[in-house]
Amino acid sequence: MPLGLIALALGGFGIGLTEFVIAGLLPEVATTFGVSEAAAGWLITGYALGVVVGALALTAATTRLPRKAVLLALLVLFIVGNLLSAIAPDYGLMLTGRIVAALCHGAFFGIGSVVAADMVAPNRKAGAVAIMFTGLTAANVLGVPLGTLLGQQLGWRSTFWAITVVGVVALLGIAALVRVPRDATRPGGLAYELSAFRAGQVWLSLLITVLGFGGMFGAFTYIAYTLTGVSGFPSAAVPWLLILFGGGLFLGNIVGGRFADRSVDRTLIAVLAGLVVVLVLFALTARSQPATYLSLLLMGAFGFATVPGLQTRVMSYAAHAPTLASSANIAAFNLGNAFGAWIGGLTISAGLGYTSPIWAGAVITAAALFVMVVAGRAARTRRPGTVTADARPPVPTPTA
Repeated sequence: MPLGLIALALGGFGIGLTEFVIAGLLPEVATTFGVSEAAAGWLITGYALGVVVGALALTAATTRLPRKAVLLALLVLFIVGNLLSAIAPDYGLMLTGRIVAALCHGAFFGIGSVVAADMVAPNRKAGAVAIMFTGLTAANVLGVPLGTLLGQQLGWRSTFWAITVVGVVALLGIAALVRVPRDATRPGGLAYELSAFRAGQVWLSLLITVLGFGGMFGAFTYIAYTLTGVSGFPSAAVPWLLILFGGGLFLGNIVGGRFADRSVDRTLIAVLAGLVVVLVLFALTARSQPATYLSLLLMGAFGFATVPGLQTRVMSYAAHAPTLASSANIAAFNLGNAFGAWIGGLTISAGLGYTSPIWAGAVITAAALFVMVVAGRAARTRRPGTVTADARPPVPTPTA
């Protein structure tokens, strides 16, 4: 395994920690700046919107630049954003720091996925992407509890100082260890990257990402209400139960990557079908605490087992120009998060109870499964990574 993959995973760890740890520190941050809970919530919402904008805008703006150089620049942006958060004297600068850090998120994972896949043999690409995303899952399993504990003991600013240090170490690691093949540094320009979106399978893959991840995240967004209001757990148990969910994410990411290396489409169909079953059983058995333990683990495992396959599928059908399509898929993950959370909130507002987001998640995931089956059948008549003659632009002259 190339050591550069570990450096990319460390960058993913820092970025994932930046995204998720703020949730456990919101009360302390709100108190420091004297803002309401709703205003503090914009530190999460603003980040999510920054991810979507950065994934598309920054990737589009850097299509002619070498990918390794872009990754290093994105990590500098990440370091600056977290440094601003650590020293922010007021709420406005804190929000600015969050948005600055978020801008690198989508582009880093999108471009990093392409770089990771280029570092290994063709039959190990999904596994390489999974290793990079291991950093994101580790941020959920270990980083968030430890970051929250650090912030509670030494002040919330200490957490952002620690994340800044992680960013510096990742920057140095990528600079020293990531080796990008010559062919992977051939810039083609924005028009060249946009040509990938002429392939119908790219759009189908993006839709599957929105629906497949949206179904899982819709169920997860309101999981604390389900655990306390239906399963009967005390509020103090919720963080520890979420570690169980995070363990499922970690396991699913690794296993999903290994199976996707054998067959992306068959793996996605099997995993999405499994996720539908898990969500239905969770909704039916949520009153049982032993069953809830198992459901949380399996929901995390099946939910994140889709990630390597979804990311690899988009890149395979945009093989001649994968960078912007890869980043667009990261944006699609975040759109799925927002969509699933919105649908789940509607079901609760309609008075359908705290298991209703789980039922809604099952329906959304079933829609993803349907689209995946349709896309898989259509793909049998076409080899992955190909586009029609009129959709493939001339290959640009290689550059150093």
